[in-house]
Amino acid sequence: MKFNKRLIAGLLSTLAINATMNAGEITLYTSQPQKQMVKVIKLFNEKYPDIKVNVYRDGTTKVLNKLQAEIAAGSPRPDVLMIADSVAMDSLKRQGVLQPYKDAPVKDFDPDQYDKDMYYFGTKLITTGIIYNTKAGVPAPKSWNDLLTKAAKNQVIMPSPLYSGAAVIHVGTLTEQPEFGWSYYEKLAKNGAVAGKGNGSVRNAVARGQKAYGIIIDYMAIGAKKKGSPVDFVFPKEGVTSINQPVAILKTAKNVKDARKFIDFQLSKDAQLQSVSQNYIPLMKSIKAPEAYGDLSKLKVMKADPKVVSKKIEENKKKFAKLFGGA
Repeated sequence: MKFNKRLIAGLLSTLAINATMNAGEITLYTSQPQKQMVKVIKLFNEKYPDIKVNVYRDGTTKVLNKLQAEIAAGSPRPDVLMIADSVAMDSLKRQGVLQPYKDAPVKDFDPDQYDKDMYYFGTKLITTGIIYNTKAGVPAPKSWNDLLTKAAKNQVIMPSPLYSGAAVIHVGTLTEQPEFGWSYYEKLAKNGAVAGKGNGSVRNAVARGQKAYGIIIDYMAIGAKKKGSPVDFVFPKEGVTSINQPVAILKTAKNVKDARKFIDFQLSKDAQLQSVSQNYIPLMKSIKAPEAYGDLSKLKVMKADPKVVSKKIEENKKKFAKLFGGA
């Protein structure tokens, strides 16, 4: 039997190309908005054109539920995870789900913004404050307590921690503050406040005038204002809660080499500048925040013990659902 040498060479070449393509493929699970992720992946591919990024995107809670179901089934799919908060990432670290990346390029970042053992890395600062409709004829808020006033009765909407990771942290942090606690949420409920789904539902309701006030992550409010919506964003005087959208590599990642390249990219100047263009506050020390945020030097960020917030997540969700509904 004679073999066609050219055919065999062609088949071997095709197999080699396919192997290279498989090696250059990663799966990312993220809670970052889809339209933003399209631009993020486009910029990433300008630097790493041979790496295909498969993206699954949903709210942080749903992303984590999907991941945990896959872990329980023994088949976690993502190589890289990028979600809303470090509390969830720290929980995954303790669960043994993540792997460290000791050589990640963090020299231009504050040590508070990444895990000391190098398991996960903050990519941007996102605060939660108050959005309000400037044409609704209501007073501009200055305090969290302004959402409890007569002017705010039946006029407040907030994201649900049953869907949003940022809301999980906001509820968990705010209820740990002595001046607020769960009594604050009880008062919100009594004043007619309602829960939407994610932060997008809050932005839309306030921008359309369906509600006068909303509790929301900063960049969504700033972005809506820049696009012409009659809204403004306020950092309450008592302080804001914050997350830093950390990114990490799973212990079960199939393509660690290229997953590390995605981490490198997220911690690069190009990616940090892109975050500014998407109305985020960058974490790289040398890059300035968007002008729309004003002077951030006096911004107060509320603190809470991450371990306490983590332990109370399910308890807080149940309390929230009892007050505002949801499954």
